[in-house]
Amino acid sequence: MTHQPLVVLEAGLEEVGESPTDSGAVKLIVRRPAIGERETLEVGELSLAEGLVGDNWQHRGSSRTSDGSAHPEMQLNVMNSRAADLVAVGVDRWPLTGDQLFVDLDLSVDNLPPGTQLRLGSAVIEVTPEPHTGCDKFVARFGLDAVKFVNSESGREFRLRGLNAKVVRPGTVGVGDVIRKLDASSEAP
Repeated sequence: MTHQPLVVLEAGLEEVGESPTDSGAVKLIVRRPAIGERETLEVGELSLAEGLVGDNWQHRGSSRTSDGSAHPEMQLNVMNSRAADLVAVGVDRWPLTGDQLFVDLDLSVDNLPPGTQLRLGSAVIEVTPEPHTGCDKFVARFGLDAVKFVNSESGREFRLRGLNAKVVRPGTVGVGDVIRKLDASSEAP
């Protein structure tokens, strides 16, 4: 697979920026049962304790916790589907990004600051402040230009690499479900 050059990635930024701001759609759900394994799901269950049920988040742990345990603020990885398509060049390669939820929604810091809650299916998740950045696996799969792109100033502003979230109301989510930003007057979890 040829990696997208930076000039092509930058040219696609305008389309990513046209993602809906308040209400969009869940495009893909991916469970990671073990390191290097991916399962695409039509419907996933979101749990307060496990995140996406059957995913290895809880068992994989994190280098960002003092004891190496799973980071509670990094339970779910959510990526903009337009950004995923731009970087991965096709939905069949989206799971390689390592994210669980792919949505057509503006994930920018301005639109979804930490603490913002999102309803998807019957579940509610909350955007956390932990940054989500490209790693060595991302470089290997999509190229150095892709990492430069998602970690550039505009890449961080738009959260092109995605965002971290946690489950605040358990429930189910399916491909095609609406994902909607909740405001202060919306129903709380």
